[in-house]
Amino acid sequence: MSDKGDGSGDNVNAVVPDNANVGAISLGQGECSVRGSDTGATGGRLSEEYAMKTENRGIAIIINNVLFDPETEMDERKGGEVDQEALKQRFTELEFDVREYRDLTVAKMEKLMIKFAGESHKNNDCFMCAVLSHGDKEYVYGADGVSIRTEDLIKPFNGDNCPDLAGKPKIFIIQACRGSMVDNGVEIYSDDNGGRETFEIAQIIPIEADFLKAFSVVEGYVAYRNTEKGSWFVQAISEVFRKYGQREDLITLMTEVNRLVAYEFELKAGEKYVKQMPCLTSTLTKKVYFKPKTGYPAN
Repeated sequence: MSDKGDGSGDNVNAVVPDNANVGAISLGQGECSVRGSDTGATGGRLSEEYAMKTENRGIAIIINNVLFDPETEMDERKGGEVDQEALKQRFTELEFDVREYRDLTVAKMEKLMIKFAGESHKNNDCFMCAVLSHGDKEYVYGADGVSIRTEDLIKPFNGDNCPDLAGKPKIFIIQACRGSMVDNGVEIYSDDNGGRETFEIAQIIPIEADFLKAFSVVEGYVAYRNTEKGSWFVQAISEVFRKYGQREDLITLMTEVNRLVAYEFELKAGEKYVKQMPCLTSTLTKKVYFKPKTGYPAN
């Protein structure tokens, strides 16, 4: 599954960066009160897993920007359609209601997010969103070449903006470059062979709680995409979710995705190797499991 440019894998020209700019509250006197005690505001123990007991798993949207307006001079994201199909298949297997969108301007991307955040999610377990596009640092690009901060795109789903999803997992997968630096890796030696909860009383939670944001690469670096097989990141997500998506919790799944991309994918460019390291940011407060709901066979 490695993207190697030394003859044992893909041609160096088939792997490209997902970056259009890379060739190829006041509290009075300063005091605040603390509600509850060290054992928690409820004084009791909450479940360690998010409840996945509503009628539906939830909506999964895929925004895939492949073709960009000619005046932007941004390259076509060849292989993006492979990523889209792979994610659609995996999300469907996890029983999500998948909605797909192609080549959206930033304005349409923002409008779409606001639309879905405003829909009823009372009978949904969670929400999933994948954005596949060119990017740079904390931004992603629309098909019109206009950029938007990832956090601004996600903001409509905060607890105060989208109360139906408060206390439920909101998962965002971002496949895009986050800079122009190239990770050439470092050699190591190792001997490691190794191995929304229904609350009985009202509870206040942070508005930024219950998010998982999975980025294809650490900020500042280039993310790579095979023009025939799709991006390294989505290839890894597809493989891991296919094998373990209905068995392991989400953090475990994404950690395995990190491992696969870090160790199994590489490109040799001249005398140097090119590597990639995905990145997770999580405000999840419980474990997320996608256990079968309606007779889907376990993997």
